[in-house]
Amino acid sequence: MVKSGDLIPSVTLEESKPGNSVDLSKELASGSGIIIGVPAAFSPTCSDSHIPGYISHAKLKDAGKVFVVSVNDPFVMNAWGKSLSSQFGESTIRYLADPAGKFTRALDLEFESAPMLGTNRSKRYAMVVKDGRVVKVEVEPDNVGTSVSTAESILG
Repeated sequence: MVKSGDLIPSVTLEESKPGNSVDLSKELASGSGIIIGVPAAFSPTCSDSHIPGYISHAKLKDAGKVFVVSVNDPFVMNAWGKSLSSQFGESTIRYLADPAGKFTRALDLEFESAPMLGTNRSKRYAMVVKDGRVVKVEVEPDNVGTSVSTAESILG
């Protein structure tokens, strides 16, 4: 499983539509940022509290580049980002799709969830990144809860 000191893996993710590629190892190669992993876009916990907590947090603007990653397609992630912005306000958070789960597997954060969610998904996590390396990572012990990966836990 990903840990402090690890480099962010070079895996192509998609933003807004297929072919609009984003590589977080390049995006976060210098400076600071946060990657938030969620099990499913539009799920109740993700949409009602987890990501809105980041959107409304006073320290978000000082966090650097912030990305939400989910094993969903880019159309779903784009729609979810727009939905959250309309409900909770605009933010600098970018919503990235990991459609085949390659980024999630590279971090060793996949969990078996096909019976519930249709395919295996990402554990819920949040990590702080500085100059391409993980500084801090918090993975939910039950994979889906919100005890350690909240905005308050990560941003203070």
